[in-house]
Amino acid sequence: MDSTRVTEHPTSHERRQPGAGRTPAPADPRGALLRTPEQPSLTPGTAALPVQARNGDAPAGPGTAVPCAKGSADTGAGSPSPSGTGAPTPPPASPGPEHSQPSAAESDPHRPRPTSEAIPAQPAAEQDRPARGGGKERRTGQGLPQGGPMPMRRDGDRLRFVGAATRRIARGIDLDEIVMGLCRATVPTFSDAILVYLRDPLPVGDERPTGPLVLRLRRTDRIPEDRDTDGGFMPALRPEPSELQSMTAELCEVRPGGALAEVLRGVRPVFADAPAARAALPELLGDDLVVPGGQRAILAPLRGRRRVIGAALFLRRPERLAFEADDLLVAAQLATHSALGIDKAVLYGREAYIADELQRTMLPETLPRPTGVRLASRYLPAAETARVGGDWYDAIPLPGSRVALVVGDVMGHSMTSAAIMGQLRTTAQTLAGLDLPPQEVLHHLDEQAQRLGTDRMATCLYAVYDPVSHRITIANAGHPPPVLLHLGGRAEVLRVPPGAPIGVGGVDFEAVELDAPAGATLLLYTDGLVESRLRDVWTGIEQLREKLAATAALTGPDHPPPLEALCDEVLDMLGPGDRDDDIALLAARFDGIAPSDVAYWFLEPEDAAPGRARRLARRALSRWGLEDMTDSVELLVSEVVTNAVRYASRPVTLRLLRTDVLRCEVGDDVPQLPRLRQARATDEGGRGLYLVNKLARRWGATRLSTGKVVWFELNRG
Repeated sequence: MDSTRVTEHPTSHERRQPGAGRTPAPADPRGALLRTPEQPSLTPGTAALPVQARNGDAPAGPGTAVPCAKGSADTGAGSPSPSGTGAPTPPPASPGPEHSQPSAAESDPHRPRPTSEAIPAQPAAEQDRPARGGGKERRTGQGLPQGGPMPMRRDGDRLRFVGAATRRIARGIDLDEIVMGLCRATVPTFSDAILVYLRDPLPVGDERPTGPLVLRLRRTDRIPEDRDTDGGFMPALRPEPSELQSMTAELCEVRPGGALAEVLRGVRPVFADAPAARAALPELLGDDLVVPGGQRAILAPLRGRRRVIGAALFLRRPERLAFEADDLLVAAQLATHSALGIDKAVLYGREAYIADELQRTMLPETLPRPTGVRLASRYLPAAETARVGGDWYDAIPLPGSRVALVVGDVMGHSMTSAAIMGQLRTTAQTLAGLDLPPQEVLHHLDEQAQRLGTDRMATCLYAVYDPVSHRITIANAGHPPPVLLHLGGRAEVLRVPPGAPIGVGGVDFEAVELDAPAGATLLLYTDGLVESRLRDVWTGIEQLREKLAATAALTGPDHPPPLEALCDEVLDMLGPGDRDDDIALLAARFDGIAPSDVAYWFLEPEDAAPGRARRLARRALSRWGLEDMTDSVELLVSEVVTNAVRYASRPVTLRLLRTDVLRCEVGDDVPQLPRLRQARATDEGGRGLYLVNKLARRWGATRLSTGKVVWFELNRG
């Protein structure tokens, strides 16, 4: 028998809630409705008080209560036991002080109690009203649920609710998360349903909206209805929870000078029974939604930093306690925090859109389809919150059916890095168009980086593939080495001079020429693929080589893996903690052009050169079985060769390539590019390129370091 003396003190100035001893009803399906703990049944004339533990005793839990007869603290005599047996209660061993300090579990009306960050619950009407009809619901006759949530009557409860709700709203980073946070924080704790309207379109930052003010229903939320709704805000059809949105007007155009405009202009939340709200709610909701009478609806404007951006409507069922005047302050706090969060979310969304567009425009929209090589690429940002970076890749067609493969990495993940990357990529494309050797391209990129700033550092790898000679020339500027996957499944890391990063200045770059056999795949990548906090660069490169070899083994030695699937498999090697940097990946499958599909001649710059060019082209087409193309090819070859020999001082080159199309290339030592122009009726020349433009599938001219090349393509068959 515990001999602790317990003195009865009043624990609250509030009256005891009827039904406090009921068994708690089952929790709300979403788990948001908090219930009071089950109270033990007490004998009349007793009070439940927390037990103060003495030294050496186990502390009582928050819900522990000891029945004590009234007056025992004053007389110290034994009293009848609660069981009614008449056994006296033994006196306490040692009396405690009359005004002892209450325990931690005891309620103090003048001191806030420590609580968790859970949102306190709002009352239901059954809680504060005496039971009617023997515990039956007043309209349907159904049994009332036992127990209920604790009422939010104290200012401390409201403060804790507002603090927890605003923390939940503030956790959102985009528009949908913030609106959802508002709905989930208020339903069912503060209201039984909520409708959130936002301006359409939402203004961004300091933008001044144009046109009429239109509100769109963005989100609704409510407690699922289990009973009938006569007189409530739901129609009697008992729809599913997802149908609340369909019963209200999705779009609402606010009339200038109307009742709704006046409420929104006033900024402060108002009850639905206020004169202004009674006229504004039909304009906002339409005629299908019945708003509960009395103070069971609050219309709260959502005002951002500069203007009203929407409205929130909080609703309670008729059987629940109505809102109080202090609840207007709660609604104002929720509306203010939500509106400011929505303003910031819209700004964040605009910045994310700009970053995405910037990164997308900096990278190639589509890859070219050069002759003799197939390409695939991937790009992954460092994270969802850092969508811009300095990694890039590119594939640039060159004269002679060659292609330049470029991959680079500017240090950093900011908008500045992306801007520097765009300038370097543009410079690389311009230099590639001049047909400079790879080491010269890197040298000019280094000079350009120094002009952009002293701290503009980048790595870059530049390679030129020739499908006719099956060779590739590579120059490196501090970039990870490429990996070559052979047709038989062997993967090797190519040995290329590492070089210094772009932007260092005063360094020389070296190029190497390597074999590029048909069927092999070259993989160019940035360091984000192979380096992270969990592994160094060379460990990652070895893992990449093993991954390529394992992927090639799945398709067999004579069948290289598909390029797109290969890129996906390579990215699968990244673990959850391996993404510290953005990743650019470029894969090139070398098909090459067989020597039997190439015809190459030198022509002296003389008047007989066009006739000789027609005869050589006719023989090559006959050997390839393309006699039906003879007339068109002879005409176009004659026109292009004639223009070349007119100004050339050195031998002119003529090359025919048979792939999926027939390509003809004519080179000379004159750097000026021909231009298409409209010849006058009295002109003797100027119609050659006009014929080429009309008959050829494609044509173009490219300047070389030693002159230029004019080419055209014709469809086969």
